Amino acid sequence: MKQMTNPTSSTSSRPRTGEPEELVPSRYALKVGEIEVLVVSDGVLPLPATMLAHNVASSVRTAWLDDMFLPSDAFDWALNAVVVRSGGKTILIDAGLGSDPNLHLPRAGQLIRRLEAVGIDLSSVTDVVLTHMHMDHIGGLLADGVKERLRPDLQIHVAAAEVSFWEAPDFSRTAMPQGFPDALRATAKRFAKEYHNQLRLFDDEHQVAPGVVVSRTGGHTPGHSVVRLASGDERLMFAGDAVFSVGFDHPDWHNGFEHDPEEATRIRVRLLRELAETGTLLVATHVPFPSIGRVAVDGEAFRFVPIFWDY
Repeated sequence: MKQMTNPTSSTSSRPRTGEPEELVPSRYALKVGEIEVLVVSDGVLPLPATMLAHNVASSVRTAWLDDMFLPSDAFDWALNAVVVRSGGKTILIDAGLGSDPNLHLPRAGQLIRRLEAVGIDLSSVTDVVLTHMHMDHIGGLLADGVKERLRPDLQIHVAAAEVSFWEAPDFSRTAMPQGFPDALRATAKRFAKEYHNQLRLFDDEHQVAPGVVVSRTGGHTPGHSVVRLASGDERLMFAGDAVFSVGFDHPDWHNGFEHDPEEATRIRVRLLRELAETGTLLVATHVPFPSIGRVAVDGEAFRFVPIFWDY
């Protein structure tokens, strides 16, 4: 447990490889009451800036990027996963991108080696919770040699609606770069085939461990889910892809990966209001690492308030 609660620890249960420590931190540990939480970066996913919103004029999108001191042509999406320890269980929430050589994304797919670097052996993971089955959330489980190192009784929790959707996915309302729909479809199909026996499906809500509850929201995908942690008076929500960086200022902007943009907008606003009213900590897949903060209401929109680093 000590290795999880110390974000600067590099002790590993595997022999040291002689590789130097990364200069940029890729993990951040905290506690939510008695629940141990470790946010781990899977890297970044460079995508065209148009992916931030396809229902606004390019000049409006560019103005937001300028205000954020970001380039107008491309945007690096953070890729965050979370490890949770509660009730004797070690739970991985989402599994990163893995690798897809056809998409040329060498800066992503770092999760497995970074788990090892902090001393989390794959065989210690008792449960995996998937917010949804886009490839940047399941691909790490398909990386070479990973399945063989996972325990045979591993349980993978995912909404039944999500598994059903990927049997015949509809991309008609998305706005993805070329190649992504085919890659998403192929990855989800392969995942469902390889991990069929480990899947534990739920309809609307399921408690994975004490204080760890996964709830289906829909929107981004039909089975998209969020994970809420609660212990004592402390709360944290892992929101998956319900919230993006631009979504605080512009919750009505439609992301290119959203399969039902209008429903995704409604879900985003509802969750952001919940977070603002309760003071619950937020972590989301694509909010810049370490992605931990709170949400405040700001006029008709919202404001993300990052935590102060504690080390």
